[in-house]
Amino acid sequence: MLQKLYIITGAGGHLAGTIIRYLQNTECLVRGLLLPGESLENQGNVTYVHGDVTQPETLVPLFAGSEQYDTIVIHAAGLISIGSKITPKLYSVNVEGTKNVIRLCQEYSVRRLVYVSSVHAIEEAPKKGIIREVTSFSKDRVIGAYARTKAEATQAVLDAAKDGLDAVVVHPSGILGPFDQGKNHIIQMVKTYLAGHLPAGVKGGYDFVDVRDVAQGCLAAAERGKAGECYILSNRYLSIKDLLAYLQKLTGGKKMSCLPIQLAKIAAPFSEALGKLTGKRPLFTRYSLYTLQSNGNFSHEKATKALGYHPRDLKDTLRDTVTYLKTGDCCL
Repeated sequence: MLQKLYIITGAGGHLAGTIIRYLQNTECLVRGLLLPGESLENQGNVTYVHGDVTQPETLVPLFAGSEQYDTIVIHAAGLISIGSKITPKLYSVNVEGTKNVIRLCQEYSVRRLVYVSSVHAIEEAPKKGIIREVTSFSKDRVIGAYARTKAEATQAVLDAAKDGLDAVVVHPSGILGPFDQGKNHIIQMVKTYLAGHLPAGVKGGYDFVDVRDVAQGCLAAAERGKAGECYILSNRYLSIKDLLAYLQKLTGGKKMSCLPIQLAKIAAPFSEALGKLTGKRPLFTRYSLYTLQSNGNFSHEKATKALGYHPRDLKDTLRDTVTYLKTGDCCL
């Protein structure tokens, strides 16, 4: 039996880094892709390779010799944007980068590709309607720069699956959890609250899920997913008001009020302009406010039945997120 090799892109990111945590000290081999300038130490069965998904020639060392293994690629690299316009960099990474990974998977005859898409790639159902997996994707059926690029990339993966590539797609909802120090937009809000600098919350909410549950869902999709199929990895809807109330109860911090969406929309352009001037990411934008108003009623029933996916209580997620932000330590 061939030894198993996992190739994981975006290894410096929240989700990919958590996947690698689960694979450490197992019998498989792991190669994680880091961007030039990122630095992580090789440990045991985990080796890091530098490269850029937008430059396919830099990915050759990542795939070299993979034919001698039972190789699974988990493509988690991508840019998340709460902006409204598709920038050249966003398109290059999310769409062209995914197509580059697809071509290398075909060239090196990997056993399976797991593509980490997003629930944002799925066309929104009418308010309160349950959103389930779909079989086709179009950038013209979704709103926002990130959603449009993920929809186009997801369709490219499904087209490759129709052409014979063993590929599976997973759609995480809004990711929370430990092992991130604020790159994640929602965790940035939590961190700002803990520092006492959050001026107010915003009314609205979304479906949030623990990064550890998504990581395990990706690994389950690699082993038990059906080629050409998509699986939503969500948890449940949580309002920003309830999220902040639980943080207050958990930490003894300041009780927060939440602004009406309409008022926040008036302030959003100024928040975005200030972000450009200071070089700091704004806490909210017009698109992020749209998301908090959108339908966040996602079903993970398919993943539960097919993959054994069972997300944990979000209160445990928030507790562990706070613990990690305060101490830099947390268990899987």
